[in-house]
Amino acid sequence: MSITYPILYSFRRCPFAMRARLALIVSNQLCELREVVLRDKPQEMLKVSPKGTVPILIDIDGRILDESIDIMLWALAQYDPEKWLMPEQGSVAEMLELIAQFDNGFKYHLDRYKYPNRYEGIDAEVQRTEGGLYLEKLNVKLRKKKYLFGNRVTLADMAIAPFVRQFADTDRDWFNTQPWLQLQAWLSEFIDSEIYTQVMKKYPKWEPGNVAVMFPH
Repeated sequence: MSITYPILYSFRRCPFAMRARLALIVSNQLCELREVVLRDKPQEMLKVSPKGTVPILIDIDGRILDESIDIMLWALAQYDPEKWLMPEQGSVAEMLELIAQFDNGFKYHLDRYKYPNRYEGIDAEVQRTEGGLYLEKLNVKLRKKKYLFGNRVTLADMAIAPFVRQFADTDRDWFNTQPWLQLQAWLSEFIDSEIYTQVMKKYPKWEPGNVAVMFPH
């Protein structure tokens, strides 16, 4: 398949897709955005990646990236003007380790807290408590510095923030009463940022034959 621009299959509210779009915005990597509805996945997307999850990026050489962190790293390897891959403290390996803890551990509890009816025998409050342990650790890190790996935003902040947002929005009143002042401020700054406004812009559902939607603007 010969393409002029990379193609990104995405779903606006998916935190994995959000983190990929954040990296594409900051690195100014122009691509064709294909917004999908997950309950009605296009066959074109499933042919590319049969597991059927978003995001999926096809670069101009036909390489397929269907893991969100791989897409972030791909974009930032080409252009990283805000130095997301150059933390003031720690290393890229340490950032990836923290992200993996959230992808593999926190996400498990987040899903069961937000959607308890999808899982048999699940107590949402127990899952909220377990997920909260991860957030307490973030809050401790943020007491020492403004962001997770120093005093400016890095890959770790932008990869984790969409998931913390989803957890917080499940019961915002409860979240706001927790003793996580630094984490709450960190999340508020993310939600109030210009890049967040860009990443949450709504796009019509992609259909074959549609006029291409280019992202970021």
